[in-house]
Amino acid sequence: MVLYNGGLLPANAVRLALPNRGLFFNDGFFETLVWADGRLRYLTQHWNRMQRAAAALGLVLPGPLATPEALTATLARLVAAQPAPAGPQRLRLQLWRSGGGLYAPATSAAEWLATAQPFAARETPVESADFAATVRTACSPVSFCKGPNALLYVLAAREREQRGLEEILLLSAEGYVAEAGAAAVAWIRDGAVWTPAETAGGVAGTRLAHLRAAAEKLALPWHAGLYEPAALLAAEAVFTANVAGIRPVLRVGEATFASDHHPVLRALRAAEQRLLRPE
Repeated sequence: MVLYNGGLLPANAVRLALPNRGLFFNDGFFETLVWADGRLRYLTQHWNRMQRAAAALGLVLPGPLATPEALTATLARLVAAQPAPAGPQRLRLQLWRSGGGLYAPATSAAEWLATAQPFAARETPVESADFAATVRTACSPVSFCKGPNALLYVLAAREREQRGLEEILLLSAEGYVAEAGAAAVAWIRDGAVWTPAETAGGVAGTRLAHLRAAAEKLALPWHAGLYEPAALLAAEAVFTANVAGIRPVLRVGEATFASDHHPVLRALRAAEQRLLRPE
């Protein structure tokens, strides 16, 4: 079952009306969320990014998604309608502008579709990664959210597969580290966490934002900036982070890291798990 504009339907019963600005112009955004233990993980971080994305695109969030409480209640309905609702669920929430027209939109109203599938965590170390050679990120008013730049990540994934890599790291047009192919990237050096700034053109990662809150609990220094690849390659540990998991990176190009055994990364992961425990 899926939720289409608030109605529960079998997936094969969904009929998208044309014209469709999401299909025609990619005029919208999406969120990938995890439902576990009766709630949405990283709700605050997802909600903040949704608000930013809606504001950047000039969209009004529909009533069932308009507050954190409404979003939770709405997606709880979707989870309850799944064949195995007791297990963790991976949810995708897609929003697009209503109506037709050419590039100039006629409305700020949005339509939406939410789907679910069983969630599978992915925490295993990344055995091989390297910097992309064929694609670069670019900072824009919408580069922080998921959806508007989806084709960039399709091209990055194609390069990753063609090169036989487990992960690919993206640089900005100016040559700064931006993100991984489907996750944020960060590294540890001198007792601090270092991450690319949003101005490098990467997505504003919800899991990374949650990790930053965990770092604050540990009084762990956190630096976000524009860093060349050499800064990452000089790290003591490298990791990627998204809703599916935190993955230590063991190799980038010819550089190797003992990321899976680094004490700071272990402490950070443990602190984040404490934040996730139900109150």
